[in-house]
Amino acid sequence: MDDSLSARDYAKTHGRTARDVMTSNVVTVEETTTLAEIAKTLERHRIKRVPVVRNDTLVGIVTRGNLLQGLATLEVKPPTSVDDRTIREQLIAELRGQAWAHLLADDIVVENGIVRLSGIVQSEDERRALRIAAENIPGVKSVEDHLTFWTPAPI
Repeated sequence: MDDSLSARDYAKTHGRTARDVMTSNVVTVEETTTLAEIAKTLERHRIKRVPVVRNDTLVGIVTRGNLLQGLATLEVKPPTSVDDRTIREQLIAELRGQAWAHLLADDIVVENGIVRLSGIVQSEDERRALRIAAENIPGVKSVEDHLTFWTPAPI
């Protein structure tokens, strides 16, 4: 077994084509996989990065560095029971400080810890950032995305 691993390592470090150096049994994760599950996958398979797929189509790659970035900015807080009004107010306050956020306060509804976002966004990046901002508010159980894209009228 050690000889086999050594031979595989030699081929990867001395290969001259993609076929020689690539990994053929690719481990992937879905885009909804948690960071904790991704970390376990990297450790279990002794890999440094993992492709992220949606319906068997590559949509990105998560690296160990990406995980460290996420952990470095993570504030671990014990779960708290927060009322809907407080959740909404905290989310609105968070978004007011973000130049990219174009959502109106009227487009945010919170019921039983579930945040419903509606209204118009200018990009997929804004949509994703809004979801993440809402998910990071203490007490939020889930986020429902009812956002639509703004498209300029043709000239």
